[in-house]
Amino acid sequence: MTDLATARSDRAGGTAAAVAEAADARLTAALRERGQRVTSQRLVIHRLLRELDRHVTADEVLRRAGERLPNVSLPTVYATLDLLTDLGLARRVSVGGPVLYDPRPDDHAHVRCRACGRIDDLDLTIDETAVIKAARAAGYAPEGAELVVEGLCPSCS
Repeated sequence: MTDLATARSDRAGGTAAAVAEAADARLTAALRERGQRVTSQRLVIHRLLRELDRHVTADEVLRRAGERLPNVSLPTVYATLDLLTDLGLARRVSVGGPVLYDPRPDDHAHVRCRACGRIDDLDLTIDETAVIKAARAAGYAPEGAELVVEGLCPSCS
């Protein structure tokens, strides 16, 4: 490897490490603000969710976390994923199958393939105001809204 290639590789790795450190620092600060402990399980599960960078089930997180934390349990994974959701560091997505956890917590829509179950993000601005208002008018106490478009993905169509 040339000196220039090595320098580029070091900078790229350094940038990824800096992003990971910043994410760990956000989690640590959020936990301490709530008076909760910063545990290795919470840090590892948060890192895994970010590294996988896609919609995942708690079972998948358990399998991956088990490689780094041999004694982690499914209840711990669920509790941690739900905590990350409460902290605004992940998003819980229900799209007609197992509950998925999305490392992208910002408001966005999803598209789901009816044939293979593939889930992808849709980048668009969502105005939930009318939907929330209609739910309140129907007597509900809405906590949020989720837009899921269904159809066939490019591989299945």
